[in-house]
Amino acid sequence: MSIRVPAAAPSTMAYDIAVVGAGPAGLAFARSLDGTKLRIAVIERQRHDMLADPPCDGREIALTHRSVAALRALDAWRRIDPGEIAPLREARVLNGASRFALSFDTRASGEDRIGQLAPNHLIRRALFEAVAAQRDVTLLAGCGVAAAATSGRGAVVTLDDGRALAARLLVAADSRFSATRERLGIAVEINRPGRSMMVCRVAHEHDHGGVATEWFDHGQTIAMLPLNGRLSSAVLTLPSAEIERLAALDRAALGAEITRRFQRRLGTMRLVDDPHVYPLATTWARHFAAPGAALIGDAAVGMHPVTAHGFNLGLQGAMTLGALVGTAAAQRRDIASPLLLRRYEVAHRAASRPIYTATNMIVSLYTTESPVARLARHAGLRAAARLPIVRHGMSHLLAQH
Repeated sequence: MSIRVPAAAPSTMAYDIAVVGAGPAGLAFARSLDGTKLRIAVIERQRHDMLADPPCDGREIALTHRSVAALRALDAWRRIDPGEIAPLREARVLNGASRFALSFDTRASGEDRIGQLAPNHLIRRALFEAVAAQRDVTLLAGCGVAAAATSGRGAVVTLDDGRALAARLLVAADSRFSATRERLGIAVEINRPGRSMMVCRVAHEHDHGGVATEWFDHGQTIAMLPLNGRLSSAVLTLPSAEIERLAALDRAALGAEITRRFQRRLGTMRLVDDPHVYPLATTWARHFAAPGAALIGDAAVGMHPVTAHGFNLGLQGAMTLGALVGTAAAQRRDIASPLLLRRYEVAHRAASRPIYTATNMIVSLYTTESPVARLARHAGLRAAARLPIVRHGMSHLLAQH
């Protein structure tokens, strides 16, 4: 493995780029710069062993064709066990007690699937393995950031053990509650709906046919993501207190509860692993760049999971910034120039703002229980089904974005 993990370092270390956060976006960005000869430091609070072999977190990522292509280009896709990758052939949206379903499929594109599902922890492990085979990357694991500042001359990052890094470009990839973003003075819009998401794998009696279901029922949102065989990832969203109560049930009782809540559409369900709970919050940074710095991944945009685009947008942003930086390095131009950072910000805001706004509108409409909202969402689904341009356009968006 070529990745360097220094046992000790001088008081000030010099790099071309300092990346804060070794999640998928941070690792994808670092990997995208392979061959540029740029010296990259990746700073991560988690220990090295947790990065090399992340524990299962219950999340299944719905990957678009574009994201799969990016993971192939990053030499990560081949590192994921094919047996853990499941085809997503169709998506259906249900509303309340109505039997009507709005469907998104591949008929307009000619593809055999609209996307693919893969476990989040295996994607992270694959990206880490790819970066570990890369030269000119130094991993500073088990380290927090105590301070960070940038200017037109570059960035200085101070670790919590007192060491300092100097870099030409600082990249924040440290979650939707990014401390680096805060240190850069970038304001953020945060929405906390008071709900939590519980995810768990379930086995069931009936075949799902590769169809994902998103059901906006009254008082709950429940999704079933199709895995290989008669397995699905159940995703239940409720007020946080109710989710905590359900998560405390034993596996048999929780399986029965999910079976009831999904109205036995897939027959009896039983849990095959323990549930994982995630409080929901969406975030939108007012700026995606600052002098000498850029935000990627959730540090830029923290999506609601209902449309499954958070990972895909994070990966797209990392690849966009990586392409701009890589081109500048090849042409011996400033990798942190105001023009480059502005180009990144404009491109990624244009890609993410429509989806972020539309997702929040969907969540607001489909979680409001007033009679007017119930009528509006039912009418909206019916109208969308009658407009092929909407249905086919959404299918294309789901597959390609």
